Amino acid sequence: MPTVVRALLIALLLTGLPIGAAVWLSDGAEPTPRSEPTPYESIPLEDYDTTVVDVARSGFCDRISPDAVSAALGADAKDNTSYANGDKVELVPRETDVAHEYGCTYVGPHGTEARAWVFAPPVTAERARQLVDEATGIKGCRRQQPAPAYGDPGVALVCGYAKDDFASYRGLFGDAWLTCSLGLPRSTPEQQLLDRTGKWCVAVAQAASGG
Repeated sequence: MPTVVRALLIALLLTGLPIGAAVWLSDGAEPTPRSEPTPYESIPLEDYDTTVVDVARSGFCDRISPDAVSAALGADAKDNTSYANGDKVELVPRETDVAHEYGCTYVGPHGTEARAWVFAPPVTAERARQLVDEATGIKGCRRQQPAPAYGDPGVALVCGYAKDDFASYRGLFGDAWLTCSLGLPRSTPEQQLLDRTGKWCVAVAQAASGG
């Protein structure tokens, strides 16, 4: 066999060996398992350090876990709405106004409702203390003391209406005033209402902080 031809055959043989080995190894290798998404796990408010949370004064509702909404309502939401700063929305029943906040509302069966919103303008510590005083003066509401911290300053309320009780946590995170609330049937024990609201508010704070 001529020397040149022999050299070409050897070169082709040497080139093919790594390719063949790679194919053989890939055929025999176990497929890499796909990582499963981490299941949602609610966090009690008393176990969540709100002093290190930096909330942005911007939209956040698309980052709230649907599982967190379902856990708060006790079922999947039947309806949900969200709004941004400057939108015309029904902030209270039968009254439409221009919103100066970013927020969302989730409605479940039997009138259950979960809400969250953050003021668009910055809030100072002095103004936050005024907001705490204003909240404690809302008719039909009573302040919960002691209560897990939700911002600084912050306040926890339980408000009674015709058929439902609403619990809410609201407080200052940096210069952002964040509020979250949960409404459940009046037959719900108050401590259960507060516990579920606290977990809902943790999910809200996590979404609003991007964490």
